[in-house]
Amino acid sequence: MPDLWQDLLGCLDITAQGADDGAYQGRNQKLDYYRVFGGQLLAQFLRIASLSYPDKAIKSQHAVFASQGRADEPIAFAATRQHQGRSFAVMTITATQSHGVVATSSISMHANESGPQHQEIEPVPPVLGPEHELPLDLIPWETRATVDLDTTTTGPPSFEFWMRTPPVDAELAPALTAYATDLTLIGTALRPMPGVGQRGNGTDFTSAVTSHTVWFHRTFNTDDWLLLRQHSPVLAHGRSFGRGDVITADGLLVASYAQEALVRFRTSTP
Repeated sequence: MPDLWQDLLGCLDITAQGADDGAYQGRNQKLDYYRVFGGQLLAQFLRIASLSYPDKAIKSQHAVFASQGRADEPIAFAATRQHQGRSFAVMTITATQSHGVVATSSISMHANESGPQHQEIEPVPPVLGPEHELPLDLIPWETRATVDLDTTTTGPPSFEFWMRTPPVDAELAPALTAYATDLTLIGTALRPMPGVGQRGNGTDFTSAVTSHTVWFHRTFNTDDWLLLRQHSPVLAHGRSFGRGDVITADGLLVASYAQEALVRFRTSTP
């Protein structure tokens, strides 16, 4: 297994395939897994958007996952600029492999402006100490939490964890954060289910993200501590839904996210 941090950074080194034709290619993470992790695609979509509009910040991304990506095949990205103005820009990106479309993304960009500020969120607790270090699969940086989603004990459908990357360029913050938001919302939705944990995917249940949205409110750095606080209000009809916030250690809300996913149980649950 390669160094997961350097491997992920390599995946974000997107290569343009021509002059201004919107064609890009990106490689996949080298994981012991047969399919592409959706967080990788979210991050790659955002890197393409930043390369396309270097004078604007990412405002939001909405991605729809159409089919399973194959880890052993590179992904081709086709980017289409829908609008480019002084303040806003919009683009769509389609990711394909030989079997067809893997995912699509609509991304909105904005030239940062000054103006009044207001936010209303629950108070942010102090950063957890190193005794609460809890590695999360696929996230190759520091993570700390008091709840382990891999356990099968029941609890409320909420979860929060602190994260901090190694030192990295601030321009990668949106991509790295979007990558992290894709991992734990399904596990959060499963917390009230007795006898089921996040690691039950493939045995107790089958899951796959169908859509994922991230909104960015302020600029920030991922090599400072960030709190990802999330909640799943509903699990029904074979689908879960969850949403969350990304908050700095000093209490600034910098991003929000939401996700819908397939969660199909092999047998009925109590």
